[in-house]
Amino acid sequence: MATPVLALAVLLAFDPQDRDPSAPKRHTAAHESREDTKARAERSEKAQDDEVADEAPRGLAAPAKKELAQRLVASAENSTLDWRSTYGSIEDADDGDGYTAGIIGYCTGTHDLLTLVERYTKAHPDNGLARFLPALRKVDGTDSHEGLDPDFAAAWKAESERPAFRKAQEDERDRAYFNPAVRLAKLDGLGTLGQFIYYDAMVFHGPGVDKDGFYALRERALKEADTPAAGGREKSYLDVFLDIRREAMKARRTNRDTSRIDTAQRQFLYDGNMDLKTPLVWKVYGETYRAP
Repeated sequence: MATPVLALAVLLAFDPQDRDPSAPKRHTAAHESREDTKARAERSEKAQDDEVADEAPRGLAAPAKKELAQRLVASAENSTLDWRSTYGSIEDADDGDGYTAGIIGYCTGTHDLLTLVERYTKAHPDNGLARFLPALRKVDGTDSHEGLDPDFAAAWKAESERPAFRKAQEDERDRAYFNPAVRLAKLDGLGTLGQFIYYDAMVFHGPGVDKDGFYALRERALKEADTPAAGGREKSYLDVFLDIRREAMKARRTNRDTSRIDTAQRQFLYDGNMDLKTPLVWKVYGETYRAP
């Protein structure tokens, strides 16, 4: 896969004043622990947070924008815009995360696939994946297939034909990824594009507080730039966040393709499309996608 290169015209379109390294920085939010930030994103008890989130424009949570977000993620995760065709997708991408499956790439090695199956089994005990729970618990945190092969992939595909499991995938996506990402982005003063940037980062890096998770990326970004809620410039902050995220992707694997940033999210940012207005054109893995 060729490494995407941004056109000079696109780079020049970005206002250099939006990223001024000499500008004073305030790091009030940086002192908040990752655990506290995660709690605020998932459901804060602070009335002030609720007020800010509730009063913000719907942004990415608006139905049309949420649909667009799923299509953008699907282009990077499954090389398609038809995200509803990916409920039954499952493969081992040899990235250390075991099996990757479903609409946002739930993984056997990163706890989220286990959580999905546990919650689904609690609501629907007689499902075709319940028998794999002991094995899923055993391989959690590893890339092992022990106890899963040779039948787990076929069982996943079969279960994905059931409307209840499709709904479970969507519900877990919203509970663990979409809703916290959008909520925290609103608390940080970010618009629709920023909300998507948080969401895609949370999908890829995970919603954990470990050193490689989404909250660690945000923590590092706050050391270099203020969020709009803290008085910073939105473009400047998002540019820094994307830099840090790109570095994190390359740190895991130096030859990893970063086009979901380089020729998609960064392109939208440099174009000034902060509201993710359509039509959109972007590239991932060298393929061009369009959203009318």
